[in-house]
Amino acid sequence: MSPSRPQTILFADVSGSTRLFETKGDVEARRLIAAVLDALSQVCRQHGGRVIKTIGDEIMCTFPGALNGILAACDMQRRMGRDIDFVRDSLAVRIGLHHGDALEEDDGDVYGDAVNTAARMGSLAKREQVVTTAATYDSLTGKVPEARSLGKARVSGKLLPIEIVDLVWQEDTSGMTMVQSAIRSGDGGVQGAVLRLRHRGQLVELGPDSQPFSMGREPGNHLVIEADWVSRSHAMVEYKRGHFMVADRSTNGTYVRIGEDEELKVHRDELHLRKSGTISLGQSFGVNTGDIIHFEAL
Repeated sequence: MSPSRPQTILFADVSGSTRLFETKGDVEARRLIAAVLDALSQVCRQHGGRVIKTIGDEIMCTFPGALNGILAACDMQRRMGRDIDFVRDSLAVRIGLHHGDALEEDDGDVYGDAVNTAARMGSLAKREQVVTTAATYDSLTGKVPEARSLGKARVSGKLLPIEIVDLVWQEDTSGMTMVQSAIRSGDGGVQGAVLRLRHRGQLVELGPDSQPFSMGREPGNHLVIEADWVSRSHAMVEYKRGHFMVADRSTNGTYVRIGEDEELKVHRDELHLRKSGTISLGQSFGVNTGDIIHFEAL
């Protein structure tokens, strides 16, 4: 047995796996869960982590540092949201992690305070959520994902409740180093970004300094689409952390197609608008033929 050492422990499990077995049957459900765990394992290794074990619909990983674990968790969630096979079957994961001391056994398994705390974070996380301790998040330096406070939670073995946070993983962190370099060098690469939106002959150009562009049924929006399936304040396009993002805040969701890829439904969530594509408010592209919004990121 090796001595206790600081490391980041991460737990991720498939949300709603019981329903999956009920609707898909045992064989197909196991296949889908195995595909998810395999994808999560790939992301883990890409960030310098090690898969400790998989138990049913859950994976346990360890990382040398807190930043490795945080970025891996965010990329795991993005992988789930971008893989069309997972999106089609409404597959999602919930993730909890914590950085602290843990003991390693001879067989590679780990246990200790960090493991118990990380497991508790995983149990608190909801579908498509990454939860960690405020202490883990506060230990990070440099450009990191934003976090929202979730208050305090009790953890077995700890006398007092601990502060926990929810990571805003929807914002892409894969290009952080590149974005920071561009800002420091002043080459204008980020500052010169442009997003063009076209709708029924109307052309709008947005830049990094533009105000958030609102879309919906209410007259006060920048783009008004008067349709029963469009919410009053349906969606917003905004430049955040080096990317143009579309954020849905509607009842029926926002459908996005990037290039020739299959459409993705964004509901109370955000999506990075890459290259060029189309946006449909409240209805799938197969139904909505008259109010498609075309975008082009330059």
